[in-house]
Amino acid sequence: MTRHLITSALPYINGVKHLGNLVGSMLPSDLYARYLRANGEEVLLICATDEHGTPAELAARAANLDVAEFCAQQHEVQARLGEAFSLSFDYFGRSSSQQNKELTQHFGNKLLENGFIEERLTKQVFSIDDDRFLPDRYVEGTCPHCDYDKARGDQCESCTRLLDPTDLKNPRSAISGSTNLEVRESRHLFLLQSKLSDEIRAWVTKHTDWPVLSSSIALKWLDEGLHDRGITRDLKWGVPVGREGMEDKVYYVWFDAPIEYIAATKEWADERPEDRDWKSWWYDAKDVRFTEFMAKDNIPFHTVTFPGTILGSREPWKMVDYVKGFNWLNYYGGKFSTSQKRGIFMSDAIEMLPADYWRYYLLANAPENSDTSFTWEGFAGTCNKDLADTLGNFVNRILKFCTSKFGSELPAGGEIGEREKALADELNKRVATYNQFMDEIQIRKAMQELRAIWVMGNEYLTEAAPWTAFKTDPEAAALSLRIAINLIRIFAILSAPVIPTASKTLSDALNLELSEFDWIKDGMLDELQVLQPGHAFEVPDVLFRKISDDEIAEWQDRFGGTSEG
Repeated sequence: MTRHLITSALPYINGVKHLGNLVGSMLPSDLYARYLRANGEEVLLICATDEHGTPAELAARAANLDVAEFCAQQHEVQARLGEAFSLSFDYFGRSSSQQNKELTQHFGNKLLENGFIEERLTKQVFSIDDDRFLPDRYVEGTCPHCDYDKARGDQCESCTRLLDPTDLKNPRSAISGSTNLEVRESRHLFLLQSKLSDEIRAWVTKHTDWPVLSSSIALKWLDEGLHDRGITRDLKWGVPVGREGMEDKVYYVWFDAPIEYIAATKEWADERPEDRDWKSWWYDAKDVRFTEFMAKDNIPFHTVTFPGTILGSREPWKMVDYVKGFNWLNYYGGKFSTSQKRGIFMSDAIEMLPADYWRYYLLANAPENSDTSFTWEGFAGTCNKDLADTLGNFVNRILKFCTSKFGSELPAGGEIGEREKALADELNKRVATYNQFMDEIQIRKAMQELRAIWVMGNEYLTEAAPWTAFKTDPEAAALSLRIAINLIRIFAILSAPVIPTASKTLSDALNLELSEFDWIKDGMLDELQVLQPGHAFEVPDVLFRKISDDEIAEWQDRFGGTSEG
């Protein structure tokens, strides 16, 4: 039986993550993991905070904290927010862990042994005013490719090109803003990607099922030619190289961060070594299917650089089977940005509305095939129409009406007729399509099917009209109410990976036993009759409330953004 290893791109430690980070990796990885678990699959969902590199040092400096203390605090913040958004990570680790230090040094040593790392004399930017070398992210300037004036020395946030600090035009120190810089020599280790290029290409091209976004970015990098990449930096915060002559060097954050997927699994196992085996998930793990979730700026590192590390180790580490990449979620046409504090952040969002509102909206608008834009009008419209009207109103009016006419148990009476058989036939088709899209991780299409399933409940009610039938044919009304309440059960089960809190509310309201909450694939006529006459239920509080125009105006004023963009 296949086991499923799922990873989300590691959220960086330098601040609370925005909704673009959430929908670009963490939330869809949780959706897929929840779906597989509901289907009885063995799943390990791994994530961690990415804690090394210069932005962590800069953020700690701005907070007037030691960088280790800053990272510890921010890890707790991000872990709590993950829980608030119902992210079901089996383990949420830290790249500054001892496990990651040991594994990173292991990979570095293996690559060196196998001839894929060499030491080179490099030219590095030195800040005279700061009296120190400036690693890549400590240097800011203008991108030589697109003229974005806030590019960093490792990568341009605008055009996503990889850079070296010496490539930047008009460079300045990110610490002090000083332009009093000069280039000096410093010795560093380089990963010889050029020697691994053919192996990486062969590995990439065999994955014919990857989304176009993932494969096209990987092949673009390979077609442009892989350059040998510096994997050490002149920093104190990071994984020390542990090699004579390099005592003041640490591994580059993009070398150690992907290794944290393995290390976080070891952190998870080390908590309960008597019944957890981390290595079986990663080393010679032939029964494991490994799926990664990430935004497009992370794709090159996960499809080229990290695979090069694994291949160059000449050890049988598990390599990714499927890379689910995402485009950007923009905010009124501009990019969400942690560094520029643009957009809506998880801490603000969860104060405004419960997680299920955000989860559903973001998944329904997941930027799979192109960039998408968040607007407050679109958010409110989706939540009001789909969650409040289509799902919430259906649940509320059915359970309230049934209580008022028949009491708080499913009523007896009536026989299954053509209307119910037609409903079951259409449900079979819709549910099969929904499951197919979930299997294929086609998220927006899956959400469209889920909404269509909710709509079917309202269409059935419109036809059956139990409030009218009750006056002349109480048994027909009883049948349609019984069917409708069984539909609520079906909705609760199918919606659980998407809106888990609301699903739990429905499950509790219907007093469902675990056996009555098994995942649904077919046999809908039977599913519509699982809850029998006499089954007790309760009327829950309003499942989803409507978002008002006044709230939209208030949020636009607080966070920026207008209907004009």
